[in-house]
Amino acid sequence: MSDPADFSQAVLHWFDAHGRKDLPWQQNPTPYRVWVSEIMLQQTQVTTVIPYFERFMALFPGLDDLARASQDEVLDLWAGLGYYSRARNLHKAAQLVHEQHDGVFPLELELLESLPGIGRSTAGAILALAGGQRGVILDGNVKRVLARRFAVEGWPGRSAVSGKLWQLAETHTPDQRSGDYAQAMMDLGATLCTRTRPACDRCPLSVDCVALAQDKVDQYPGRKPRRAIPRKQTHMLLIENTRGEVLLEKRPSQGIWGGLWSLPESLSEQAAQDLASQYSGGRIDELQALPRLLHRFTHFELDIQPWHVLMKNPSDAVMEADRRVWYKTGSDASRGLPAPVQRLLNELRDKE
Repeated sequence: MSDPADFSQAVLHWFDAHGRKDLPWQQNPTPYRVWVSEIMLQQTQVTTVIPYFERFMALFPGLDDLARASQDEVLDLWAGLGYYSRARNLHKAAQLVHEQHDGVFPLELELLESLPGIGRSTAGAILALAGGQRGVILDGNVKRVLARRFAVEGWPGRSAVSGKLWQLAETHTPDQRSGDYAQAMMDLGATLCTRTRPACDRCPLSVDCVALAQDKVDQYPGRKPRRAIPRKQTHMLLIENTRGEVLLEKRPSQGIWGGLWSLPESLSEQAAQDLASQYSGGRIDELQALPRLLHRFTHFELDIQPWHVLMKNPSDAVMEADRRVWYKTGSDASRGLPAPVQRLLNELRDKE
């Protein structure tokens, strides 16, 4: 099956019989809906994405709805999905399409790739799945299928390896039924050619799979070079007033949890106590260390020491418009909160 036409036909034949056709974004696959789903699916499994996608579409059914929303509303819906730069780029791109393209999603490759957060593969997916055009994709699932079928050595994060995979993706994407082919390749990687325990006996490409013939399926694609995961430490202040509200601060747009609402932080216990004193005008009624919390990111671990700070008369001097707010868990206010912050707030509420 070295012929690209034979390859794509085998994939499409499998898709017709076994491919997924009932995912939410496959129903009424407009460019907007496909785009949102593709951004959400980056680094995230389908089962996790589905409820987020459905809530997102319920609140922002069209591109103009998203463009008119506030960043806080978007981040609030995204909270818990991780990789928050995706949400910020999604929001910014919607505003650009609204302003520069009269709210009509562009269906030209170069225009798509010029929008924030849309790379080559995402642009190809939009064209193929919603635009009725030939679009080439290369997400993590497709990389795994191609790397095993053609025994492409090396970690796909390296430019030379990525270049080989893109060449294969370009060569084997058919001119007809490009959307079905793209979905089929993603489905193959997600359901059969999985990272561990792949179902090679049911794969339509197994007859000519080089990795399988070499009994080296588990060696493709090549692994990312391992590095020790660093651990960072921080102290978070749950500053609570007599109304049961906790002080939140909006984080800078760049960096982890960019644009989300979080708790005041410091780098040491003494600095945490000094900050609590500063925010209270020296009137701290209670300062209690809570159980530590370890939160894992992709590239590092964050060791959080929370402090519960009770203030009967917090200083108004610390409040800044649009930067600090008093927040009560369960309120109607839309606040994008990082997962560990939401967990700490829930634990504080349950403790009371």
